[in-house]
Amino acid sequence: MRILDILSSLPSPAPHPVVLELDLARGVLETRPSNPLQALQAINATTMAVIRRNLHRAAGDENVRGMIVHAAESGQPMAVLDEIGQLIGEFAQHKPVVAWSASFGEFANSLGIYKLATAADQIWLQPTGEVGIGGVEVTITLLKGMLNKAGVEPEFGQRKEYKTAGDQFAAEDVTEANREMMTRIGQSIVDDAVATIASRRGLEVQQVWDAVNDSPLPAARALELGLVDQLGYRDEVYAACLEKWETTPEHLRFVSRWQQRPTLTDIRRKRPRIAQVSLRGPITTGRGTPSLNGAESAGADVVDEHLRAAMRDDRVKAVILDVESPGGSAVASDFIRRSVLRVRESGRPVVARMGSVAASGGYYAAMGADEIVAQPTTLTGSIGVVAGKFVTSRLYDKLDLKRESIRIGARAGMLSSATHFSEEDWRKLDEALDRIYADFTRLAAEDRGMAIEELEPLARGRVWTGADAKDRGLVDHLGGWKQALERVCDLAALDVDDVEVTKVGHSGLVDRLLPATSSESKSSVGATRPVGVDDLLQRAGALVGVPVFGPVSLPWRIDVS
Repeated sequence: MRILDILSSLPSPAPHPVVLELDLARGVLETRPSNPLQALQAINATTMAVIRRNLHRAAGDENVRGMIVHAAESGQPMAVLDEIGQLIGEFAQHKPVVAWSASFGEFANSLGIYKLATAADQIWLQPTGEVGIGGVEVTITLLKGMLNKAGVEPEFGQRKEYKTAGDQFAAEDVTEANREMMTRIGQSIVDDAVATIASRRGLEVQQVWDAVNDSPLPAARALELGLVDQLGYRDEVYAACLEKWETTPEHLRFVSRWQQRPTLTDIRRKRPRIAQVSLRGPITTGRGTPSLNGAESAGADVVDEHLRAAMRDDRVKAVILDVESPGGSAVASDFIRRSVLRVRESGRPVVARMGSVAASGGYYAAMGADEIVAQPTTLTGSIGVVAGKFVTSRLYDKLDLKRESIRIGARAGMLSSATHFSEEDWRKLDEALDRIYADFTRLAAEDRGMAIEELEPLARGRVWTGADAKDRGLVDHLGGWKQALERVCDLAALDVDDVEVTKVGHSGLVDRLLPATSSESKSSVGATRPVGVDDLLQRAGALVGVPVFGPVSLPWRIDVS
C-alpha cells in the first residue's frame, strides 16, 4: 500500500468549531505589494484573492459555524466593496453572517460600507453610532485659472465631447457634456446602492431613498426603519454570536488566517488551469516601470508575455484578463488587444474582469475578450481620445529663466512645452486624434458585434458605470471575480469547482533569478527594465497631481463622498 493510501486510512482528530472574522478596519488589498517594506506594513491586511478563495471553501466546511464582519472603512473604491459584499452574500447562503459597525460614518458618508454590510444576515450598530448613507457627491475641479496664474497654458485636443480628461486643465468652465456625464455616473451609483440595500433588507426602494435623503440617521432611528437589526457594542456582538454558534474566542480565525485541510484527492489531482493575467495601472508601451511608492504601470510587452506564457502551458484551458486601469497609450492598448485575440485563436476563451476602473485604454485592451464582466459601479467605456501639452514659456519668464530651443526638423518642437501649437501642429494633432478615434470605435464595434452606427453614439469619450454599460451592450455581465470565473469555465466547458487558478507572472525566486534566453523564455515573464530618471520624474508628477497623458487615458477618478 502506498504512503498516501496509508495516510488516508488513518483517523483524523475531531476539529474545533471555528468562527471566521473579516475585519475590514485592518485593510483590504487587491494585490499583495511587490515592495518588501510595503508587504511588511500590510502584513495584517487581507487580499481579495484570499477572501475569494477562503470564503468559497469555508462555505462548504462543516467545521465553520459562521462569520463576523467588522464593517469599517478600508480605503477601497465602491466596486471593490461591492465584490466583498457579493462574496459575503454568497457565504451567507450557507452559513450565518453578522456584520457590526461602531458607526456607518461620523459626520461622513459611508454608503459603500453600509451597502456591503447589508449582505450579512444581521447588522449590529453601536447605540451611539449612526447610519450615514447620504448619496454621492461628484466634484469637478478645473485647474486652468491656477495654471494660467503660474504661467502655464494648457493646450489639448479631444475626441469627442465627453472625453473631458483634458478639461480639468484646459477648460474655462464645466461643459454641459461633462456635467451630464458626471451627473449620470453619480445617479447610477446611488441607484444601484439603493436597489441593492432595498433588496437585501426587504425594504421598498422609496423607503431607502427616504433614508438617503434624511441621512445621517441616529442608531435608534436606523433600528426603527429596519436599516439595522440590533444595537450593541463590539463585546455584545461577539458574546451573542459565540454563544449562539457554540464556540469560544480561542476559535476565532481571521479569514486570511483560516486554512482548510487539503484532501489527499486534492493533492493527487492535476486539475485544468485557468490563467489569471493582470493589467493594472496606466498602460504604456514597452515593459512599463517597476512599482514606486505603490504606483504601477502596465507595460504592454509584459502583459503580452503573460498571455503568451498562458498559451505555452498545455494545462491552461482559459484565461481571465483582470483589468484595473484608466488607460494610457493607444498603441500599447491595441497591442494587448491583439494578444487577447491570439489567446482566443488558440482555442482558449478569454473573459475580461473589470475592477473599479477599466476605461479608455483599459476598455480597449479588454474589448477583444469573449465576454466582459464588470461591477455595477465600475467606471468603464470612455471610448475616445485626448492629447495635448502644457506651454510653460510664461512660467519661465516669471522665473527669469532663459530657454532656447534648437530644432532640426519641421515637427521637432510640436510637443515642446516651450511654444504653442502652430496651425500646422494643430492640423497634425487633429489628424492623429481622428485616426485613433476611428480605429478605436471601429475595433470596438467589431469586438462587441455592433454596427459602427450603433457603437459610436456610446463612444464619444463618455464614461459609463458598469450598470449603464451593460444596458448598452458594452459589457456582458455584472459581478465580480466569481462571475468571471464561472463564465470562463462555462465557455471552456469546465467544472468551476474542478479547476486551478494560476497567476501568470508570479514565478518563484529561482525563475526570477535565471536570465532570459529570449523574449519567449518563461524566466523573462514579469521582468521589468531598470528605473531611470525619467521614471522618477513621471512618478513625481503624478504625486503632485500632474499626470502624464496617453491618448486613450482617464487620468482622474471619482470618489464616493
